[in-house]
Amino acid sequence: MIKNILSGIRAYKSAFSLLSKLKLWNYFIIPVVISLCTAISIGSAAYAFSDSIGQILAKMWIWDWGKETIATITSILGGIFIIAIGLILYKYIILALSAPFMSAVSEKIEIHVNGELHYNYRNTTFQKQLWRGIRINIRNLGKEIVLTIPILLLKLFPFVNIFSTVFLILLQAYYAGFGNMDYTLERHLNYKNSINFIQKNKGYSIGNGIIFMACLFIPVIGIIIVLPLSVTAASLKTIELLNKENEKAIL
Repeated sequence: MIKNILSGIRAYKSAFSLLSKLKLWNYFIIPVVISLCTAISIGSAAYAFSDSIGQILAKMWIWDWGKETIATITSILGGIFIIAIGLILYKYIILALSAPFMSAVSEKIEIHVNGELHYNYRNTTFQKQLWRGIRINIRNLGKEIVLTIPILLLKLFPFVNIFSTVFLILLQAYYAGFGNMDYTLERHLNYKNSINFIQKNKGYSIGNGIIFMACLFIPVIGIIIVLPLSVTAASLKTIELLNKENEKAIL
């Protein structure tokens, strides 16, 4: 698993040069606008509601002793909750709405790597790509929220909260990488087989998603470069994995 995670991360090394070489930057104009608008909206909501959530949680403490300490802790937890949910929503909104544009990027990368499109190529339209992106990201959103809530609750316990942070990062990274890899998979595998493919290669998905999530913590610039870099890296790695499967099938 660790080896695959590192391999997913290393795929980013070629991303910048390939983006320029294939002149792919233009494909990211609309997705970057979507990304910026979404980030501003979610950031504003986080600022507005974090204290309110903290106050609601503090009211659950019915005793007088330790009330100020609990209020401080719940305010922090409220902020963490908003940030976690905000990152989840941001990630899925841009992954879903950017699907048609990112599929075109992935296709150009595949032609560059393989010289052509093969491995059970499935011709899809703009509408089908958008619907596929929305469908798979709604599925992942539901699963991630269900898993995120208990992980956030673990933060209430000393020592355990350290591990819960790691679990939360890995979970968010997995589903971010999932969406990035699916831009390539949608041309070759149906919905169910794509899910099975990524579950089988979850280490690569996590590796891709770790850099994706790290980019989001770089002010302004991170939001601009996150899609170009992560989609390019994910496309390179997914094409490599598909080629290996194709070779095995031939043998």
